[in-house]
Amino acid sequence: MNHVIRSIWPDEWRQVKQLRLDALRDPVAHLAFLETYEDAAAKPDAYWKERTAGAAVGVVDRQQFVAVGEDGVWDGSVTVLVEEAGSVDPFGQVTEESQAHLVGVFVRPEHRGSAAGVTRALFDAALVWAWGIGLKRVRLFVHEKNSRAEAFYRKAGFRPTGKSVPMPGGTGELEREFVITRGE
Repeated sequence: MNHVIRSIWPDEWRQVKQLRLDALRDPVAHLAFLETYEDAAAKPDAYWKERTAGAAVGVVDRQQFVAVGEDGVWDGSVTVLVEEAGSVDPFGQVTEESQAHLVGVFVRPEHRGSAAGVTRALFDAALVWAWGIGLKRVRLFVHEKNSRAEAFYRKAGFRPTGKSVPMPGGTGELEREFVITRGE
């Protein structure tokens, strides 16, 4: 493994912004993210500073992990959101139990499926963090046409719940829920 997997720091907003913009330029971004490159690029620096500080080391309700290569380049990321029982999730549904929700999964194309295991290492860090703060369930959603991501999630131990939600924007496409519980 030639990457260091770690949480972000509040002063790394420029790197957070750049990685997100790179992710939104990816050819499958429309299947993986709920915003466009244009929308994200138009946001002011204050937005990126706040976003970064809100998911940095020491924050208790969310954490962003990055894979930093030997050359210092950020090659991937995943963010863990804590959803408390009774709260409303990003899809407008009431959360039944306290859980973690993985979002913003991105690994640069040249590191996907590699023997280095960048994606798996990011997921392992996210799960360790979620289990470490006492959560017993972690979920994520995957676009119904994103078969490559779905295959990875299954390989990482996530299982489909059978629950789907409509994609925001009324496209008629669905996001399918996958979960993993502690001990699986």
